[in-house]
Amino acid sequence: MCGINGIITKTHYNKENISSIIDTMNDLIIHRGPDDDGIFSEENNDFSIGMGMRRLSIIDLTSGEQPIFSEDKQIVIVFNGEIYNYKTIKSRLEAEGVKFITTSDTEVILKAYEKYGVESFQWLDGMFGFSIYDKNINKLFVARDFFGEKPLYYLQTEKEFLWSSELKSIVNTLDFKPEISKKGLNLFFRLTYIPAPHTIYDGIKKLEANHYMVYDLIDHNFSIKKINQEIKPEVASISFVDAKKHVKDLVYESVESRSIADVPLGTFLSGGVDSSIVSLCLSQLTGKKIETFSIGFKDSSDESSKARTVAKLIDSNHHEFIIGEDDLKDNIHQILMNFDEPFSDTAALPTYFVSNKTKDYVKVALTGDGGDEVFGGYNKYYVGKMNSRYTNFIPKPLHNVILKSSSALLADKSDRRGKRFRIKKMLKAIDYDGEYYWDIISLANTETELSEILSSSYYETDLFGEYKDILGNQKIETLTDFRHVDKILSLEGGMLAKVDRTSMQNSLECRAPFLNKKLWDYTNTLPENFLMNGWNKKYILKESFKDQFPEAFLEKSKQGFGSPVGDWLKSSLKPELEGYIDETYLSDQGIFQLDKIIPLVKNHLESKRDNTFRVWAFYCFQKWYSNIYLKK
Repeated sequence: MCGINGIITKTHYNKENISSIIDTMNDLIIHRGPDDDGIFSEENNDFSIGMGMRRLSIIDLTSGEQPIFSEDKQIVIVFNGEIYNYKTIKSRLEAEGVKFITTSDTEVILKAYEKYGVESFQWLDGMFGFSIYDKNINKLFVARDFFGEKPLYYLQTEKEFLWSSELKSIVNTLDFKPEISKKGLNLFFRLTYIPAPHTIYDGIKKLEANHYMVYDLIDHNFSIKKINQEIKPEVASISFVDAKKHVKDLVYESVESRSIADVPLGTFLSGGVDSSIVSLCLSQLTGKKIETFSIGFKDSSDESSKARTVAKLIDSNHHEFIIGEDDLKDNIHQILMNFDEPFSDTAALPTYFVSNKTKDYVKVALTGDGGDEVFGGYNKYYVGKMNSRYTNFIPKPLHNVILKSSSALLADKSDRRGKRFRIKKMLKAIDYDGEYYWDIISLANTETELSEILSSSYYETDLFGEYKDILGNQKIETLTDFRHVDKILSLEGGMLAKVDRTSMQNSLECRAPFLNKKLWDYTNTLPENFLMNGWNKKYILKESFKDQFPEAFLEKSKQGFGSPVGDWLKSSLKPELEGYIDETYLSDQGIFQLDKIIPLVKNHLESKRDNTFRVWAFYCFQKWYSNIYLKK
């Protein structure tokens, strides 16, 4: 696990200048790889190129240093991530006469490319971001994994092309301040994160998951292509019993493949279905006590008792950490600023803290991330059934009356996210034209709410048009549709960004066994009622493992893990938040409608109405704006 950086200049730079730039970029992401670093640079009459990396040593601790070169030194690679099937690919190549110098997965990627070109990218089962410079054809190849577990940013200017694992390495290399991207801004205030290919900066992009870039160093143009072509699968004709067995086998296989390491590893154990199953599988596969880790907030509901039940069941060395508001005050600045752009998923806070504690015991942690997307586990997946039933019985004019009259009735004054919160969110998402899913995933503001708080010069419509095109421009109305939307938006931009940034900030590698292309492809062929049976979510996954847990354990309702940020905004964070609604500050900023955003924040601070998610998004944006954007 590492972080990578790179630069191509369109004019000649000497090697020392290029190396100095890469060295600075590497220093900015040292947390991603504190064990080692490496730099490659080359000057040319028409261009100069540099590539660098920071290494967190997980596999091949003695000979896996990067960059790695081909035998003739004409091809060079820097790599961030893990390739879980690298031994299989290596055996295939060795059978074809390919010789290896190291035992690292990085060299396997290089040798596979050397023999088979970009076709070999399809063979890789793992999480990765890498760049390969092929001097033979004067081309650079930059690739990102199937789900987007590892980040990759890039920017082309008139003078240069830059790429990196983190935004900070690009932004701090520039001699100018990029403008705020209106598209990125609007996406953030809808979703709480910014999905690929966008960022908060105009011109700086994220390489989309399951894509690679080909950059021509002679004409300085690039193209972006898919690694794996995703075709709509046909639903298999299979019995539930047979499907259940295959799911179980695939989960065990994936956990085993994700447990390869030359360093200690453990699991994040929240007590939910996904992390409990991953922990159980790892415990059985290793045949020895494993390390498990959970975290809870003082005065907040979580699943700590369920985690203890599982830990006792599998006889793990369980570590439970409880943190409070004082921990937040000491760490919130560095947590939020490390994202380099606005990010307001409240689960980032506990993920940071559990990573921070876990790193003292192990270097790798397996997580349950992705289980909900792969097996259909979110409450929001009910929305299709509920929208259909509601709109069939309630005429649109009556719905508008209900929505307006229920606003005060369902108003919460505290951040508890109970039934009122869920009913209110469902009512807001109801759409008579079948567009409801885009509002249900808008965790900060609906389209209407966003139009009310952003100034006209920053507000944009049709935010999701390009994503609809990716999905074939059809209405999003089935469970399969919902899961595919989440894969390209919520998973890549939210869940995986949260885990990558907070774990790597602590120099901890996280792996997600449910994020396995083979598992994803298989669940896409299953009848939807295998995944969601009536109102029973993740049905086939729970049925596959229920005999290994106490009776009805996997059926217990999911509490989730909500950080009580709504309360913290009224206490320790209040002075800072109040500064962000200063009229002079807001007027100079020019982004918000003052007559809407100030009352929104004040109503929350005065406990007149719970606006946690909307105000938290506003707070996170302003914190980024004042501490990063204004200081660039």
